Amino acid sequence: MDTIAGLFSFITTPVSWVIVQFHSVYGAIFGADSGWAWGLSIVSLVILIRICLIPLFVKQIKATRGMQALQPKMKAIQERYKNDKQRQSEEMMKLYKETGTNPLSSCLPILAQSPFFFALYHVLSAIANGQTIGVINQSLLESARQAHIFGAPLAAKFTDSAEKAASLNASITDVRIVTAVMIVLMSLSQFYTQRQLMQKNVDLSVKTPFMQQQKMLMYIFPVIFAVMGINFPVGVLVYWLTTNVWTMGQQMYVINQNPTPGSKAQDQYLTRLLKHVSSHGDVKGRGKKKIVAAIVAKGPDRNDNERKFITALTKQGMAAHADGSVIKSSEATADADAASGGAPKRQQPKRQSKSQRQTPPSKPSKK
Repeated sequence: MDTIAGLFSFITTPVSWVIVQFHSVYGAIFGADSGWAWGLSIVSLVILIRICLIPLFVKQIKATRGMQALQPKMKAIQERYKNDKQRQSEEMMKLYKETGTNPLSSCLPILAQSPFFFALYHVLSAIANGQTIGVINQSLLESARQAHIFGAPLAAKFTDSAEKAASLNASITDVRIVTAVMIVLMSLSQFYTQRQLMQKNVDLSVKTPFMQQQKMLMYIFPVIFAVMGINFPVGVLVYWLTTNVWTMGQQMYVINQNPTPGSKAQDQYLTRLLKHVSSHGDVKGRGKKKIVAAIVAKGPDRNDNERKFITALTKQGMAAHADGSVIKSSEATADADAASGGAPKRQQPKRQSKSQRQTPPSKPSKK
């Protein structure tokens, strides 16, 4: 890990500078040597980085959905060219090019965040070893070494010896309890984030190897984090736990506001949208109108959730339009009549009963 962190040493100065700037703010509130001042500085660093990565997160969502939509075609290519790996690869690349999909886009946020993660690890390792680094001078180094979170120093690790913990003015018991709790929380948050994605935001009508891979990652990633976590300093655990919580909240928002078509989350979203339309008589909000417009544009290609939504609107006497608005069917008919020039409809004669048809018309009486 130290070797990998060393590769990102070029970014340690900017990372340490950002932490010091936040520390100057929080230090004025909680005290310069407080664990809260240094801990909140790391949390603020995470928030700043994740805000900057929001555009990449949007690309990741689009790429993931694009890959999900391509799964049936990819599976067909794999079966068709299962004995010709080179042709299979060529057809896959052709498919990506035609649809504008990039498989690596789903990894962009993680790849973009990695340099900051390893740079922070490098900074905290230097603090643990009593070395100045970046813009952290000797006085800031001593302050950081005195900072504790629930009794555990920011630079301490689960695998540290009792002597190393004592040199940081802490007991090995406190260090291991705090790091163990944070590692468990870090792994659980990672597991819940992936589980939420699999159970709510995947098109359940398409069974592909991609879904099996995602299911495997749901169990593998938490184990990897748990194993690696014992070698992370407390400050890095704060960083990674914060970014996991941010990812979980960000994903919950996306699932609730813009779910994947065909997923359980989409069914729940359209149910809420139907209640919204029933109470307001129309669709309120640009995002909601955009989703309704997309459903209307699909026509016969709608999935089960979307067909159920359109059917429910019809039963309530409403109709969805191409601009995303929803109006009552009677209003839609009136609008259609107005658009056609307002020509009155020819009235059909009333239908007579059998007895009325058999009874001859009465003759007028002669005077």
